[in-house]
Amino acid sequence: MSAATLEQDKAAAAQPPSSRPFSTFERMVAWRYLRSRRKEAFISVIAGFSFIGIMLGVATLIIVMAVMNGFRTELISRILGINGHMIVQPLDGPLDNYADLATKFSGVKGVTMAIPMIEGQTLASGPGGAGTGALVRGVRADDLAKMKSISDHIKSGDLVGYAAGTGVAIGSRMADQLGITAGGTITLVAPEGDITPMGVNPRVKSYTVSAIFEIGMSEYDASIIFMPLEEAQLYFNAEGIAQSIELFVSNPDLVDDLRAPIEDAAGRQVLISDWRDRNKTFFSALQVERNVMFMILTLIVLVAALNIVSGLIMLVKDKGSDIAILRTMGATSGAIMRIFFMTGAAIGIVGTLAGVLLGVIVCLNVESIRQFFSWISGTTLFNPELYFLSQLPADMNLGETTSVVAMAIGLSFLATIFPAWRASRLDPVQALRYE
Repeated sequence: MSAATLEQDKAAAAQPPSSRPFSTFERMVAWRYLRSRRKEAFISVIAGFSFIGIMLGVATLIIVMAVMNGFRTELISRILGINGHMIVQPLDGPLDNYADLATKFSGVKGVTMAIPMIEGQTLASGPGGAGTGALVRGVRADDLAKMKSISDHIKSGDLVGYAAGTGVAIGSRMADQLGITAGGTITLVAPEGDITPMGVNPRVKSYTVSAIFEIGMSEYDASIIFMPLEEAQLYFNAEGIAQSIELFVSNPDLVDDLRAPIEDAAGRQVLISDWRDRNKTFFSALQVERNVMFMILTLIVLVAALNIVSGLIMLVKDKGSDIAILRTMGATSGAIMRIFFMTGAAIGIVGTLAGVLLGVIVCLNVESIRQFFSWISGTTLFNPELYFLSQLPADMNLGETTSVVAMAIGLSFLATIFPAWRASRLDPVQALRYE
């Protein structure tokens, strides 16, 4: 063997196992520290709790945010499915040319439907005498057929009697409450009725229930009655006029762009309001609750990340002699820091991925899980009468899920920096003192 070859072998032996950052050697040592041994059982328990904490924290965040997104999406779709995205009301007199205006509004680009409407509060009662408050909406038969949230969700009966002007359509919960079936009779009492020399007498009139609908939002299913527009005009003393015209648009988020074209098409002074104005308080409360829940549930992930700190600090103390040996072999302080950084980061990354998997599984089966726990407990979880919706919705958002993953991994990385830095600052002599 030549002298040059011997010199090369000596130089190679003097080098650390690998000088490249995150080399195979560093990954091997980090993985070895992650494996549990009898001597390090307590450290392994802490690492296990850290893993479980991060997994549950991430899964909880994903599930809660998905359910709240589902709430918002379902509520918007149901509210906007039965209420117009924009409401046009006259300012310069009665709306007696509502048919012509509805035709003009329907021709505006972006408007899918224009519905003249009359609304009024009544007291509704059934054959058994039970009564409840109701909101009567006078709508033309053709327009009601175009409202798919109603016409596609007829539970019993049909709209034939409604189209003939002799029947009304009511919600399923109102029908159950009043004991009415399709073909039955409902009695409506309006406070403003016939004008007599003795004053205004309440108007009482009975109608045949031609259809019973169920849109899945308990508040609407229990309170709304649809009546032919001509009959509603007679019932509410509004012959020949409409109170407003409700517009349905293709993109509810772009209603501001349609204000000017609609005002031009109206050709008269009108007041235009949109779905955001009518539901501003409700959706603002949902947004605030959603943000607060995100911040509160983030604390779960933060606590799990702090467990990583305590576990790594104990691991550094336990591995004092190993650190001394590695430094003696030529491992740099940066290599030591990277080894312990990878040890802690692995817990955070694997825990986060497991949390995402658990969250996705629960979100995809959230309604089945709700029904199972309702069966186990013998109670109705997520009561539709309290939460408006008949099913528990879950709508995962890619951007939110990505932010949750990034937040969890970021906290895990930050939690490993201090213990890894402490390990890198130990020299061989100081490291032996830990033993």
